[in-house]
Amino acid sequence: QVQLVESGGGLVQAGNSLRLSCTASGRAFSSYGIGWFRQAPGKVRDFVAGINGSGGSTGYADSVRGRFTISRDNAKDTVYLQMNSLKPEDTAVYICAARFGSLWSNLSYEYNSWGQGTQVTVSS
Repeated sequence: QVQLVESGGGLVQAGNSLRLSCTASGRAFSSYGIGWFRQAPGKVRDFVAGINGSGGSTGYADSVRGRFTISRDNAKDTVYLQMNSLKPEDTAVYICAARFGSLWSNLSYEYNSWGQGTQVTVSS
């Protein structure tokens, strides 16, 4: 398994941008599909974006498509989530997860390892 650490969260005004990072420790990072999820207070954990092991396949939730971009640098064992045109409804704890077998999934139960999350707060 891999251990995951998120960073890059913070407080921003609506319309601005943030870039989150998810850095893994462990072997064979490119063998893992990575997903970003988010959870707001009192709400379920929602899928945000996913990327396969090589970076050649990505997927997004409808609510963020066109505003967020997921990418990865396997040489740095890191996946990024570039978030542009942020909205107050994007406020949540953002959590990355790893799924052995290279493919990404929008289903949280298919992921084996989870980070602890980073808070993103968007003010209006």
